[in-house]
Amino acid sequence: MNRIMQGLLLSVLMVLTVLPVLAKGELQGDYKSPMINRRLFGDELSMVNNERDEYATNLTAFAVKTVQQQKGSQASLDKARNLLGLALHLSPRNRKSVVVSKQLAEGVMPESVAADYGSEVFAKLLLARGQLLEKQKGESNALLARYFIALSAAMDPRNEDAVYESEIQRIDHGELSWAVMTDPSSSAGHSP
Repeated sequence: MNRIMQGLLLSVLMVLTVLPVLAKGELQGDYKSPMINRRLFGDELSMVNNERDEYATNLTAFAVKTVQQQKGSQASLDKARNLLGLALHLSPRNRKSVVVSKQLAEGVMPESVAADYGSEVFAKLLLARGQLLEKQKGESNALLARYFIALSAAMDPRNEDAVYESEIQRIDHGELSWAVMTDPSSSAGHSP
């Protein structure tokens, strides 16, 4: 009888130990991995592979931070999907981007990803890089410039330069569709 009680007590303790760990990693919403059928930004993009990879890692870090801060809410997962779609188009084999997207798709709260920059600094960097890309020729450069500038304004809405640039682009070119990054089949005919 004593062994049965010990076994039951041990089982209860194991369940009580494991349940909080499982619940801590659960997401509140559903995440759908972005569909990457082809790389949007080929060799004509005015960025070298190392730079693309760095931006992809930092976009992923920001996505994870957003999901963690908002406890896996649906809004945070939707934002992460957009960010990861962009990251994977920039660098389709970026380890952090691939792993985080898979973890989120499986309902796992990912661990924090080390970022090179804080949110405000990264927002300024995105704005500056977006402005440089605008000056380059080519559709890929113009498209990525729009996304970088829009992200800059969203990441730091107090940055008047970013907000102004983003709004001017919206007025000149219309609303920016994230479907280009996440659901390419549904965005046929979309122009930057």
